[in-house]
Amino acid sequence: MDSEKRRRYQTSMVSNCYAKNSVINQIIMPDGTEQYNGSDILKLIHGGKVLMVNSRKRNGLILFKEYHAEFAGPGAAIGGDYDSDCQGILPIGNLSLLSPESHEDRQKAYLIRRQWIRLIKQITESPVAKQRVQKILDQFEVFFPAEIVADIPNEAFAMLVGVLPQTVTIVRLLGIDTDN
Repeated sequence: MDSEKRRRYQTSMVSNCYAKNSVINQIIMPDGTEQYNGSDILKLIHGGKVLMVNSRKRNGLILFKEYHAEFAGPGAAIGGDYDSDCQGILPIGNLSLLSPESHEDRQKAYLIRRQWIRLIKQITESPVAKQRVQKILDQFEVFFPAEIVADIPNEAFAMLVGVLPQTVTIVRLLGIDTDN
């Protein structure tokens, strides 16, 4: 692995409180005037409100559950009964949430959420932990700039693909052997 690729995965230490204390400062809602912080989004989600990630922007949300995390990318639904067990959130990119305007929009957003879940499932099917980490890092860099990916905590990637945070640290710093 070349030194440039190694450098882009180096990150600083992040507090372990990422799930409870979201780093989000504000969220732009459909009318452009209402702004919510991370705890407000959690309240909306726990209250059964269904929102969708704006499909016209490179943004998303990592939703932390008790034992795993899920990614809701552009176009995906969040909230409702589906995320009532959400314990924390981590916005990716300049997060923009919209309210579905119709039943069809809502259904489409749920289908897109399912597609994001299937993508992560395909990544987690690899039996080698380091390969899962490398695949999720590569996949996120397809959707987001490397700077944004570098700011995502190791713990978030670990919960997405079922590995220890130390494994993510190792892959980010050293890469993986191509033989594994």
